[in-house]
Amino acid sequence: MGTDDLFMTESDAFSWYMEKDPALRSTVVAVAWLDRAPPWEELARRLEAATRLAPSFRRRPLEPPGRLAAPRWAADGDFDLHWHLRRVGAPEPRTRETVLEMARLAATTGFDRTRPLWEFTLVEGLAGGEAALVMKFHHSLTDGVGGVRLAYLLVDDEAGGPGPRPVPEAPPGEVLEGPALVLESLAHRAGELVGRATTVLRWTPRTAGRMLRHPFATTASLGETARSVARTVAPVRRTLSPVMVRRGPGRRLHMLEVGLDDLHRAASAAGGSINDAFMAGVTGGLRRYHERHGVGLGPLMVTMPISIRRPTDPVGGNRITLMRFRVAAGIPDPLERLRALHERCGVARAERSLAVTDEIAGTLNLLPASVVGAMLKHVDFLASDVTGFPRPVYLCGARVTGYYPFGPTIGAALNATLFSYDGRCCIGVTVDTDAVPDDDVLLECLRQGLAEVTAAGAVPGAQEEVEVPC
Repeated sequence: MGTDDLFMTESDAFSWYMEKDPALRSTVVAVAWLDRAPPWEELARRLEAATRLAPSFRRRPLEPPGRLAAPRWAADGDFDLHWHLRRVGAPEPRTRETVLEMARLAATTGFDRTRPLWEFTLVEGLAGGEAALVMKFHHSLTDGVGGVRLAYLLVDDEAGGPGPRPVPEAPPGEVLEGPALVLESLAHRAGELVGRATTVLRWTPRTAGRMLRHPFATTASLGETARSVARTVAPVRRTLSPVMVRRGPGRRLHMLEVGLDDLHRAASAAGGSINDAFMAGVTGGLRRYHERHGVGLGPLMVTMPISIRRPTDPVGGNRITLMRFRVAAGIPDPLERLRALHERCGVARAERSLAVTDEIAGTLNLLPASVVGAMLKHVDFLASDVTGFPRPVYLCGARVTGYYPFGPTIGAALNATLFSYDGRCCIGVTVDTDAVPDDDVLLECLRQGLAEVTAAGAVPGAQEEVEVPC
């Protein structure tokens, strides 16, 4: 483990500190549906190997006193795989709804802070011989892309699998008493300050040189960077939705599905991406939901994760940044709405502040959690997509028939997360039940919003066929 990996990034620490408010928890839950239960001992062996190949899943967080530094990761000398991996028989009526209820409880329950921040539960005996693997981890441990990389350590491209794989020895445990943790934290913080000062010293001569050669362009560039940072940290003082206003700790989980090719055709028809088409479907559903409540819909505030992960980054760690911005959700025409979203999301991905998001998070970490949390609770919805598996995969011989992620709301009214799997878009929807007490109505509206987008991409004018009230 390199010294840069010993401590959480400031962005990871931001999500960790928010954990104290149940409405702001950054717990990620995913459900892999299986055509049958995998052999238990083989599953345990495979997961044991995965935790050695990705040792961040054997580390627990330690909080330095007084926030001298971000929390420090330490190898758990008492790591017990069977505390993190459990098996249960499906309760009656042994349907998928019972598994979603288990996933809901996992999403609303905090972590044992003395252990690594993840739990897997194999649910056996579902109707029709199916099984499910409910996976829970904290966002500071890894992000969606990192989770897929971990999954590749667990699954095979064929039912037989490649057989045993060589794995390294388990990392030794670490014991850090108070004084040792304080000294490490001070050294880490000093190293950060020196690193940032060095960056400034290297940056200043280059900037001065550019200022001499191109004074107007350089001044404009610096000004735009400052404005970008200001946009990123601008306080969100009110909820734009007049309907989804309240926030609380209650959650409901739902699944939606749409064909990947169908969404791709809609994206191509409007010159956008899969994420743009997905966002157009979600906002179309929210427009219908507000109309159901007799309210017209203008812009909404969205939180959109943007990956800054590099190919060389380890599986562990959260390599995303969260950008908050307004989107035009009330545009009736699905392709026009998709184009508007494509333009707006493109602006967010090009923000200059992306290069300094960790420094921004470090500044926010100095503020009381209640102040930052109040701003997050004015965000209307969160939407993200993760590239998954292009073909079927197998877990210890059991075929994965679907994979649904349920991301945290982090103060928003709902989170919709898309995971592509074998030609399908598996969409997990996490709903704050205080904000959306009639979540069954919202689900149907989201389903119709996605349908109008895919219909618009398939046949010109076909969206009119799904223009029906929720």
